[in-house]
Amino acid sequence: MQNIKGKVALITGGSKGIGFGIAESLMQVGVNVAITSRSKTSADLAAEKLNNKYSEAKAIGVKSDVRHLEDQQESVKQIVKEFGQLDFLIANAGLGQFESIIDLTENQWNEVIDTNLTGVFYSIKAAVDELIKTEGYFISISSLAGTNFFAKGSAYNASKFGVTGFTQAVMLDLREHGVSVATIMPGSVTSHFNEHTPDASDAWKIQPEDLGKLVVDMFQMNKRSLPSKVEIRPARPDKK
Repeated sequence: MQNIKGKVALITGGSKGIGFGIAESLMQVGVNVAITSRSKTSADLAAEKLNNKYSEAKAIGVKSDVRHLEDQQESVKQIVKEFGQLDFLIANAGLGQFESIIDLTENQWNEVIDTNLTGVFYSIKAAVDELIKTEGYFISISSLAGTNFFAKGSAYNASKFGVTGFTQAVMLDLREHGVSVATIMPGSVTSHFNEHTPDASDAWKIQPEDLGKLVVDMFQMNKRSLPSKVEIRPARPDKK
């Protein structure tokens, strides 16, 4: 098992939900984290919450919009300036627009693709040189919607099918440089996705800390093995 204490992780969209859950799990084992949000206030408040709870590692908040390469490049610069290195990138930022193709607008399409797919490209493009230096790890958060299509999901399905294929191709590009690359494809997760407010009715779903534990386990795994594509779903369906 690899010791990852003292390593440094960048988590896009880390101020709440899945990203925040991953940040918590990493800080529990001593990994320093930088969490990004389009809102500097949200990023800083989330980092403060983490720092108040965990003392073995440090969290910082970074304002960044994954739809802009320059933002992601600046995020990486800030992290390297603060911590001296970057070991892990978790491309988590995402959103959804769910409409029939009859009603789906050009703006909705572009927002989903620019955030969920192009944002992942910009994230790894900005971080790749630093990850090669540390022989680090890149994980994208895709979805079971990246292999299973559904009505009103044309934009979201396209983005997540794209993320899954993109990440697997990047895995082949980067493994010869010592960088591990994987995509995680969750099913139903308790999160703030699509303006949802988590409550007790979400108890049957995957919890953010479950995905956090999965990420920790992947980072701690011996580098000779790579779980390059991981599907994870609730163990039991919702009983309505």
